[in-house]
Amino acid sequence: MGNDFDEDDRGAPPESWAAPFRKAFSLRGRPESRLKWYFIWARRFAAYLSGRSVHLASREDAEGFLSMLASSPGIAPWQVEQATDALTILLGSVFGQAWAWTIRIPAPPPPPDVPLPIGDDPVERLRYAIRCRRYSVRTEDSYVFWVNRFLAFCRDGGIEQDADAVRAFLERLVIAEQMSSSSQSQALNALVFHFKHVVGSPFGNLGEFRRSKRPRKLPVVLSREEVRRLLDTVDTPYRLPAALLYGGGLRLMEALRLRVKDIDLDRRQISVRDGKGQKDRVTVLPERWRERLAAHLVEVRKIHGRDLELGYAGTTFWPALERKYPGAPREWAWQYVFPATRLYVDPATGKTRRHHIHESALQRAVRFAARKADIAKPVGCHTLRHCFATHLLESGADIRTVQELLGHSDVSTTMLYTHVLNRPGLAVRSPEDG
Repeated sequence: MGNDFDEDDRGAPPESWAAPFRKAFSLRGRPESRLKWYFIWARRFAAYLSGRSVHLASREDAEGFLSMLASSPGIAPWQVEQATDALTILLGSVFGQAWAWTIRIPAPPPPPDVPLPIGDDPVERLRYAIRCRRYSVRTEDSYVFWVNRFLAFCRDGGIEQDADAVRAFLERLVIAEQMSSSSQSQALNALVFHFKHVVGSPFGNLGEFRRSKRPRKLPVVLSREEVRRLLDTVDTPYRLPAALLYGGGLRLMEALRLRVKDIDLDRRQISVRDGKGQKDRVTVLPERWRERLAAHLVEVRKIHGRDLELGYAGTTFWPALERKYPGAPREWAWQYVFPATRLYVDPATGKTRRHHIHESALQRAVRFAARKADIAKPVGCHTLRHCFATHLLESGADIRTVQELLGHSDVSTTMLYTHVLNRPGLAVRSPEDG
């Protein structure tokens, strides 16, 4: 492994506990390949303490940190277990804290449609308030993450949870942690929701505070030829969903969550249900991919038929709607257009179901195809949506029509694509060209 963990990512000198931590790690019989990651969790815990010495950390500090990890978007349960083991070694073996050997791994949050008891725990009440309003699971995860961080900020500073604390917390994100404008805005939205629906007393106008400057960035747009090369290079299982991102201007999860009933091959339309902002819309189904999509649905129906023969519970479904229509998850119309290759067991019900393909698989496929097609631009799934809007405008489409197809609430968002058109300012000739 070398000494790559003798310094952290910012090039800071090694901590005073680094050497004994390495020795304790070895004595505990953990695989050497995991040492780097154990150091990462230990350093993240040290950063969580906001300048306080690690040897003075309490059980509440450790369990608060682990709870924050457990509710953080993108942190898997096995990572929380690994972080727990790292803290046990650091606090128990290195600093001799007896209570460290009994640190509790926080229980994972319950499935999103399971009602929560309303107790004194503000995070429980926050989750309950979010689910009552049918916000997405991702919104719930991000709001819980920011509220947990805010509560830890108030607890560590010994300050009251009020507008001044919110202002100080938001400024710290920018000044001390140099977070982007979108992260600061997301934190503010989470705290507005928390104070309004959980605390019960909105904090009102925050006044002036340090805001992260939002950079004016133009979207990356490929030429039509580059898009064609990219789609022809994407691996076969992911080519069709990638084609719909471009051909219909879909967002990543909008494409993956499509169900059979949302595809109208005769009218060449795609219905997007419960999109961003809980809005429905209709967009175009590209003629070039219509026959391939029809053939794909024939194969998907065969998979669905085998699942029914084996007695599986069908597709993932909303529990409340399944109670009303118990047979709906097994109906053909409700199956995902792009089903996962493997089945999974629903932890809430114990039923075996088939989900849609995971978004990370499509993201990897598109990035790999861009490299393979030798496209020297940063390309991701959302790039194809940018291309859809820009190419429509280049073809003379009305901007209000493009706004409707993209599902933008405000036309000013769609206006961004007018800046990357090859007209009129970019149509001039360079003086170097004569």
